[in-house]
Amino acid sequence: LKQTSSFGAFLDPVADKFLVCASLLVLVHLQRADVFVALIIIGRDGILNRFREDHVKEPSEWEPLPGALEAVAKLNHAGWHVVVATNQSGIGRGLFDMVALNAMHAKMNQMLAKVGGRVEAVFFCPHTPEDHCTCRKPMPGLFQMIGQRFGRSLDGVPMVGDLPRDVLAAQSVGCEPHLVRTGQAATMPEAELQALRQQVSGLTI
Repeated sequence: LKQTSSFGAFLDPVADKFLVCASLLVLVHLQRADVFVALIIIGRDGILNRFREDHVKEPSEWEPLPGALEAVAKLNHAGWHVVVATNQSGIGRGLFDMVALNAMHAKMNQMLAKVGGRVEAVFFCPHTPEDHCTCRKPMPGLFQMIGQRFGRSLDGVPMVGDLPRDVLAAQSVGCEPHLVRTGQAATMPEAELQALRQQVSGLTI
């Protein structure tokens, strides 16, 4: 069984695919028993919750994608530690503050708990592109922080995102990149997807 077969369906909004996904992930976890922390990194907007062009600015605007929270719970039950890595430039743009962001994530955690799921941690970049920081994806800073937090290399760790910058950041630290078309990638032309496949080695879409 190849890992890519499970993560290709990881956040598909069609409910019956989550049952298949959970079964596959249990087998993958058994095959990787030598890995001391079964870690998976995922994006937030477009992966867990609906993407908004005007940014998710308050808890009422944080709406989970159908089946996404249940998918996280299935990963947890299969032994995976789920970590979120997300760009949140709305803070740097003055659209919301840390109080609002914490409230959004409190809502997310409460909703996850109701379906038996959890995320270990949320790593976020508050900067705008103009800040030229090292933590805004596609820069590797967030991923490096995750590796330091968990005390391990990220080589081969699955990363699930919905934008080219997600998988480019994943590739830069040796993660196994997976692009799901549940968020902004849903509208990417096939030509752009093909170009991304050539740019990101081992990319699963």
